[in-house]
Amino acid sequence: MASRPQDGSSPLRKRMSEEGLMSLMEHLGELRKRLFVVLLVLVAGLVLGLFLAKPMYEYLTTTEQAREIGGFHTFSLWDGIGIYMKFAFIIALVPVVPLAFYQLWAFVKPALRKHEQTAALRYVPFALLMLLIGIGFSYFVVFPMAFHFTSEISRSLGLEETYGIVQYLTFLVNIVVPISLLFEMPVLFMFLTAIRILTPAGLRKMRRVAYFGMVVIGVVVTPPDVVSDLLVAIPLILLYEVSILMCARIHRKQLLKDAEFDSRYESAALSE
Repeated sequence: MASRPQDGSSPLRKRMSEEGLMSLMEHLGELRKRLFVVLLVLVAGLVLGLFLAKPMYEYLTTTEQAREIGGFHTFSLWDGIGIYMKFAFIIALVPVVPLAFYQLWAFVKPALRKHEQTAALRYVPFALLMLLIGIGFSYFVVFPMAFHFTSEISRSLGLEETYGIVQYLTFLVNIVVPISLLFEMPVLFMFLTAIRILTPAGLRKMRRVAYFGMVVIGVVVTPPDVVSDLLVAIPLILLYEVSILMCARIHRKQLLKDAEFDSRYESAALSE
């Protein structure tokens, strides 16, 4: 019977240590550290958002939609706190989304080749850019359209519009946040393709399910008319198709790099 190593470590553990590999528990520890950093920045963003909530509130209550209402009301003692927390959450998303991309990249970085590390890291700034574009599209295009439609329905029924501030802001947040996060789709898909988690073939297989999900989102966050639904669903579907095209381009480059690497490896093996 073979005796165990004197230092108590297995041959597999020794080999993993020599090759710079990590055990399952070490991977979980690394993942926990990355998640803790994201959570820490989220909390810091929430604190910062509490200070920026009042200027943001003052801006939103002076817009055309707010002026049409004529005045807001509160129906609970907790409404003021709820307003601050909603604004704080939206503000916290701005640093958290690109940081989450970076932490994911840092987690998988040891498993990537040098050129893959550089290629994947390039998408982190674009995560912030697409988030801001999504916020702009949802706030300046989708929200006014949904607001005017619902107001017209109320007026046609002879209803007196008396809105609570929480209801107004909840209506706004429920439109802005989902659409803004969906605008991260191209960056997310390209990033996951760059780190070899997604493939264009997989995205094409999911096309019907993705289309259905985007149409559902368009129906939920917009007024119940075909034009409004299409104004949201079509840009999301186009983003999905652009994502597939960009992922296919990245995947082709990966295959070329793999073939070049295999060729060099075979040449080196034959020369020995």
